[in-house]
Amino acid sequence: MTAILEATGLSAYYGPVRALYEVDFRIETGGVTALLGANGAGKTTTLRAVCNMVRRSGTTKLNGQDISRLATEDIVRLGVAHVPEGRGTFTGLTVEENLKLAFHVRRDRAAANRDLDLVFTYFPRLKERVRQQAGTLSGGEQQMLAISRALMLGPKLMLLDEPSFGLAPLVVQEIFRILRSINENEHVSMLIVEQNAALALELADHVYLLETGRVVTSGPSAMVQNDEALRRAYLGY
Repeated sequence: MTAILEATGLSAYYGPVRALYEVDFRIETGGVTALLGANGAGKTTTLRAVCNMVRRSGTTKLNGQDISRLATEDIVRLGVAHVPEGRGTFTGLTVEENLKLAFHVRRDRAAANRDLDLVFTYFPRLKERVRQQAGTLSGGEQQMLAISRALMLGPKLMLLDEPSFGLAPLVVQEIFRILRSINENEHVSMLIVEQNAALALELADHVYLLETGRVVTSGPSAMVQNDEALRRAYLGY
């Protein structure tokens, strides 16, 4: 299979502190890859480094194109959508206004309007609340809105940071079911960071385990699911 994203020797820094140490990984086109590890392992930093949101070194390629030196907004225009931890919605805007922010990035307004209809197909609850202020939505609805905002960009690759954080189990199950449908139906590749490792392993086909900014092992999700010693050592279950 071809890779939609390849990172080689990816390192990242916060001031003088190094958070990633020459990490290598690849995401297959149309695949779902999970990035797992304990708090502080460097998972969120990896997503930020891909988008050039932190000081970084090494090479990242999107569909074979070197994006290492591109500005974050240019990486978004190439089809990378980032759903940050904490959702990142504009709470003072309505649901509709949040979604239509993508119109400023996309040149094809007709396609953007079609994607607006698509979003409401996946998240009918948002259609019911289209004129409601985002800050008045429940936590689950805000996460749905964050994913929808990313989907409105027409992405080839979605970077998802802790989509289950702070949500009730039933809501989490619903969101992960929808993410699987988006991956399968819209052929959107995904890189997901998630503390609920068992749930992430069910969604992903490939996994990388991080520890203190380094990849310690990688392989098919089934490999980690079936290796109790590995899970206990790095995932705590």
